[in-house]
Amino acid sequence: MSELFRPRRSVLYMPGSNARALEKAKTLDADALILDLEDAVAPEEKDLAREQVVEAVKSGGYGARELIIRVNPAGTPWGAADLEAATEAGPDAVLVPKVNTAADIHQVGRRLAELHADAHVRMWAMMETPLAMLNAGEIAAAAASQYGRRLAALVMGTNDLAKDSRARFVAGRQPMLGWLSTSVLAARSYGLDIIDGVFNDLDDMDGFEAECVQGRDFGMDGKTLIHPRQLGPCNAVFAPPEEDIAWSRKVIAAFEEPENEGKGVIKIGGKMVELLHLEMARRTVHIAEAIAAKSAG
Repeated sequence: MSELFRPRRSVLYMPGSNARALEKAKTLDADALILDLEDAVAPEEKDLAREQVVEAVKSGGYGARELIIRVNPAGTPWGAADLEAATEAGPDAVLVPKVNTAADIHQVGRRLAELHADAHVRMWAMMETPLAMLNAGEIAAAAASQYGRRLAALVMGTNDLAKDSRARFVAGRQPMLGWLSTSVLAARSYGLDIIDGVFNDLDDMDGFEAECVQGRDFGMDGKTLIHPRQLGPCNAVFAPPEEDIAWSRKVIAAFEEPENEGKGVIKIGGKMVELLHLEMARRTVHIAEAIAAKSAG
């Protein structure tokens, strides 16, 4: 599946220390799984979690689900071993926590190169500190550098942002709107995907769905999740609506008509449509087809 058009609607955190959860994840309707060695794992279980996650990734059985290993920070007792183990396992990506500057991306990218990580192993960056918000553009720009070229996505860590900034969680996330929009712009400026932060109240499904809609409307590609019950609503919100897919196919077909060859603007059903709309239409159709293929598989 092309990474450019890979669905990342639902990205579920799974604790690496829970072997049953790692096995259960093979049956869940998640686009991506973050196999967590960091926040979800107690210090005394770090080594066990690392072993289990490596075995899970190497054993396979996760189908089209994208597998990401979240390692511990480099300055912790587990960070170096985590990165070496992740390189051995060969997941789709390594999720780098506590990213503050582009230098943090370069450091991990350099180490992956030294470890001869397979070319397909990408990097995702946790955007979870006040410094990350101040340096969002610089962090995203690392994707254009020698040791940052593996960078493929930014992941919002709204819980840590709230803790460190002392912002309060309120309906609508008003205190965080500037951070969210800035991070989206940073990601898009350098061709990266961006995944929204988690919603903590498992009993408030209406609030969860509203936050999914908000994230989608901000331009997020998907949302990180903490429980399988959040998968269905999340997948539905972040999937292209049928009417958008139909319109996109119509736009593509119209630009392919011989009389429209080379044109930058055409009229479809009374609407003026430009080449930028054609680009958007192609992405919509490709994502829809990738979702359909995943469901069929």
